[in-house]
Amino acid sequence: MGKIKIIQILLVVLIFYSCNTVPVTGRKQLTIIPDNELMAMSYQQYDEFLKENPPSKDAKNTAMVKKVGNKIKTSVEKFMADNDMSHLLDGYKWEFNYVDSDQINAWCMPGGKVVVYSGIMKVAQDEAGLAVVMGHEIAHAIADHGNERMSQELFRSAGQVGLLVALNEQPQETQALWMAVYGVTTEIGAMLPYSRLHESEADRMGLVFMALSGYDPNEAPKFWKRMSEASKGQKPPEFLSTHPADQTRIENLEKWMPEAMKYYRKPTKTIKMHNMF
Repeated sequence: MGKIKIIQILLVVLIFYSCNTVPVTGRKQLTIIPDNELMAMSYQQYDEFLKENPPSKDAKNTAMVKKVGNKIKTSVEKFMADNDMSHLLDGYKWEFNYVDSDQINAWCMPGGKVVVYSGIMKVAQDEAGLAVVMGHEIAHAIADHGNERMSQELFRSAGQVGLLVALNEQPQETQALWMAVYGVTTEIGAMLPYSRLHESEADRMGLVFMALSGYDPNEAPKFWKRMSEASKGQKPPEFLSTHPADQTRIENLEKWMPEAMKYYRKPTKTIKMHNMF
């Protein structure tokens, strides 16, 4: 059997055993990077980021980020357990931090390492708006979009033969790719954005996650309308962007709303009984 034939067989086996199912949507995806390697890089780079970008001293918003994050974390863990997907959370060490930055941004690394930038609070406005943001970013991590994005890039850049040895023989290149995928870089525009598919999938999953956590999913379209207004028409047309156009995004959210509302339970209010005697 020739060398090329063996490599082709190995690739087929690799692809077969690297197919995962995305929670909520059920989409099949290819992820070839071992979770333990992603987690190790995540924890290291997250700590490095916080050394250079210390958590904010804004106690009120910091507390809100941690509150929303922990509510979503609890709901996601229960959802995954109920659907026999708890193994996808193996190695998770959740952490939620709020940093001072004018950027309208937030992200979640593998293992549940979340950062929310202060700049996004003017669009989020309140706890429900923040749940839209954090539910979306946590969905990216739960769906393993970063691993999928890196896997696609390794296929593209390393080639079929190089793919099998890239992780072991090119650790610096692999780490640089990882940093670009997750936006852990000081170079403006260096991040490799998620695809429209990933963004839409995170929107759909995020709706479910916020609903499970007691936040009204109907707040999501409102948030994206505010985001659209905040962009002041500066975003490129949809066909030039990897992100869905704001109107497309809002229409999709409305389409998925009935699904999300099945998981929504309005918080019960505590009724105080007055002594009538």
